[in-house]
Amino acid sequence: MTGIRSKTEELEILLAVADHGGFSAAANALDMQVAKVSRAVARLEQEHACSLFTRTTRKVSLTQEGERFITAIRSAMEQIAGAEFALTAQKTRPSGRLRIDAASPFVLHQLIPLIKPFRAAYPDIELELVSNDSIIDLIEKRTDLAIRIGGLSDSGLHATLLGRSLLHLVASPDYLAINGIPKTVDELTLHDVIGFSDISNLNKLPTTPPIQLTINIKASSGETVRQLCLAGNGIALLSNFMVSEDIKAGRLVSLLSDSINTPNPREQVNAVYYKHTVLASRIEAFLHFIKNRLAL
Repeated sequence: MTGIRSKTEELEILLAVADHGGFSAAANALDMQVAKVSRAVARLEQEHACSLFTRTTRKVSLTQEGERFITAIRSAMEQIAGAEFALTAQKTRPSGRLRIDAASPFVLHQLIPLIKPFRAAYPDIELELVSNDSIIDLIEKRTDLAIRIGGLSDSGLHATLLGRSLLHLVASPDYLAINGIPKTVDELTLHDVIGFSDISNLNKLPTTPPIQLTINIKASSGETVRQLCLAGNGIALLSNFMVSEDIKAGRLVSLLSDSINTPNPREQVNAVYYKHTVLASRIEAFLHFIKNRLAL
């Protein structure tokens, strides 16, 4: 049993390095020494006779072998977690009010498509969705769970990493046809840029070094920024979870993708909540249900 636990821990460390984009970040998230994280990855690489990560002074990224291995491991561990959750669910049927807070684009593009099947699976949970484009106090707003985009600073909360959503600089084909396509990030100063009015950090382009974008049109809601962009008003920096379908359909064009550093803190999508001793079954049910169904 000790060997199985050790192997499971190594795989969990591997997933943490991939999810958090580096050894130090993974060590912080797992509350262990960086050396232990490094040794665990090295043992796995030695055991499988291949490199799972490419390491540079700037970042750590998965190799092709690493990506395939991570995908298989994540699927297997999620199946195990699902089986364990199913056993627990047989004992207690989640019920009660579940108040969820998230930015309006995340509610519209990610949560709403999942509400009908979730209610079918958990008919005794009474859902309440609240859209806030700024960070709220969970206790003050009587909120059970919040979805937050970007790095977390509130140490009083527990967090579950739901995944990462890449950033895109996007513009409509009509805007680009009239104003031209920027070839470098410096050329963005020649264009109309749409951004956020309340949180200036969301207007920071994660390049080396980071660039604070000059905003010509501001909005408090990410969905408003998206609609302004779709209507041909300029270029916007938005998360993949809200523009991926627009890009696929040709309604928006992704620009300067090679200039945006990844991973970066704004890519993180976390579920945050106050956790006492045992996580409420209704929260656990919702997290388990959405995690593998989100299109980040």
